[in-house]
Amino acid sequence: MTNKINELNKRRRDALAGGGQARVESQHKKGKLTARERLHFLMDEGSFQEVGMLVTHRSVDFGMETEKYPGDGVVTGYGTINGRLVYVYSQDFTVFGGSLSETHAEKICKIMDMALKNGAPVVGLNDSGGARIQEGVVSLGGYADIFYRNTMASGVVPQISAIMGPCAGGAVYSPAITDFILMVENTSYMFVTGPNVVKTVTHEIVTSEELGGANTHASKSGVTHFACANEIEAIQHVKKLLSYMPQNCESIAPALPYDAQNELRPELDHLLPETALQPYDVREVIGHVIDEGGFLEVHKDFAENLVVGFARLAGRSIGVIANQPAFLAGVLDRHASVKGARFVRFCDSFNIPLLVFEDVPGFLPGTDQEWNAIITNGAKLLYAFCEATVPRVTVILRKAYGGAYDVMNSKHIGADMNYAWPTAEIAVMGAKGAAEIIFKREINSAADPESKWREKEQLYSETFANPYRAAERGFIDEVIEPAETRLKLINAFKMLENKVVNNPRKKHGNIPL
Repeated sequence: MTNKINELNKRRRDALAGGGQARVESQHKKGKLTARERLHFLMDEGSFQEVGMLVTHRSVDFGMETEKYPGDGVVTGYGTINGRLVYVYSQDFTVFGGSLSETHAEKICKIMDMALKNGAPVVGLNDSGGARIQEGVVSLGGYADIFYRNTMASGVVPQISAIMGPCAGGAVYSPAITDFILMVENTSYMFVTGPNVVKTVTHEIVTSEELGGANTHASKSGVTHFACANEIEAIQHVKKLLSYMPQNCESIAPALPYDAQNELRPELDHLLPETALQPYDVREVIGHVIDEGGFLEVHKDFAENLVVGFARLAGRSIGVIANQPAFLAGVLDRHASVKGARFVRFCDSFNIPLLVFEDVPGFLPGTDQEWNAIITNGAKLLYAFCEATVPRVTVILRKAYGGAYDVMNSKHIGADMNYAWPTAEIAVMGAKGAAEIIFKREINSAADPESKWREKEQLYSETFANPYRAAERGFIDEVIEPAETRLKLINAFKMLENKVVNNPRKKHGNIPL
C-alpha cells in the first residue's frame, strides 16, 4: 500500500507543478499569477476540491504522445466563496500555453454540468492561447461543447469570466455568452483575429492592447464590464459581484443584516441644480439613497450617459439603472440602450429588483444614431423592461421627455411603483421646442417674436413641464420630497417582495437583436 500511495503522491506533485518551474517563473515575470495561485486567492481557504487532476490529453500526432502533463492545462473543481458553493475552472498557461484540447474541454464541461445540476454559479479564469492546433477539429468541437453549455446555463446559474491573459479566436465566444467579463489591464486581451491577421487582411497596424486590451473593451466596444488594474483586483471584483447574486434562478440574493433607522436624506433636497439646463452627477443621488458600502458600477467607462450597477437597499440586493445628466445630458443612444437592456435582463433572470432613476431628455438624434440602428437598439431596452417580472420602481428626478419617458420603466410598460420629485418634467418634449411648434404662427406674426416665444415657452412649461398632469392620470403614484426617496423605496420594495407575474405561455420572445 505504501508504494501505491507514494505513486499517487508523485502524480499529484506532477500535477501541482503545472508546466514546470521555468514556465511558472516566466508567468510571474509577465506580472501574472499561475492557475492555482489565482484559485488560492479566489476561494475560501481550504474549500477548493479539485476534479480531474490526473486527466491527460489523448493526442498522438506531431509527437504529442511524448509530452503529457497531468491536468492538461486547466484546473477544475468546486469550493466556496464567502461560504457559498461555486464551480470554477482556471486555465494554466504554463501547460501548452493554456491551449484547449479535447480533454481540457471535457473537464470544463464536466464542471459546468455539475453547476447546472446543483444550481451554483460558474467562474472561469481564462488564460489560453486558443485551440490546440495539434488536435485539429476535436479541439474546435471542445469549444463548441463549452459554448452549448454556456447557452444552456444562461439565466439558470450566474456565469462570470475573468480574462487573465490571451483570449483569441473561438475562445472569446464562451466569455461573450457569460453574464459578466472582467479583464486585467496590460496583461489580458480579447479578439477574434490578432494584430498579424488584421495587418495582412486590412493593412491596419495595431498592437494587441489597442486591438483588444482591457481599456479598449471597457470604453470602446463594451465587451468587458470591468477593467481591473491587476489580477488580485479582478479576483476581488469577482467575489464582490457574486455577493449581489443568488445561487441560481430559483433563489434570491443573500441579504445583509439591516436595522431600520432614520431613512430621511435631507441632502437630496438641495442636490439638483437651480436650472434644468445644468448637469449633475446622478451617482450622488444613488449614493444618498442606497445603503452604506458603496455602489458596484458595471460598464463604468462604456456608454457613460447611462449608469448601471448593483447596490443594497435595507440590506437587500438591487439593480440600479440611471440616466447620467453629466454625460451627453443623459440622452439614450444605441450603446446606452444595449448596456441597459443587458443589465436589466440579467437582473430579471436572477430575481434582483430594479430601481430606475430617470432624467432623460430623449433619444440622441443624428445620422450616426439612425444609420447604426438606434430604433432597434432602443427597442432592446424597451423590450427588456417590458419583459422583466421582478419588482420595478422608478423615480423621475427631472426630465422625462418623449419616447424615452416610456422606455425608462414607465407605468405603461409594467413598472410597479413610479415616483416623481417636484422637479420632474414629464412631457413630449422640452418647453422651448414645443412652444416653437405649437405657437409657430402666433410667434412669427408677433411684433416681438422673441418675447412671444418666451411667453409661450413659459405657458407650456407651466402646463406640462411638471409631474402633476401625470400624477392626476395615475401614471405617477406619488410626487415625493427628495428627502423621502430612500424611505419610500424601502417601503415599496418591501411591499413588492412576493410579486408574481404570469406572462403568456411561449417558447421565448423574439427580442430585437
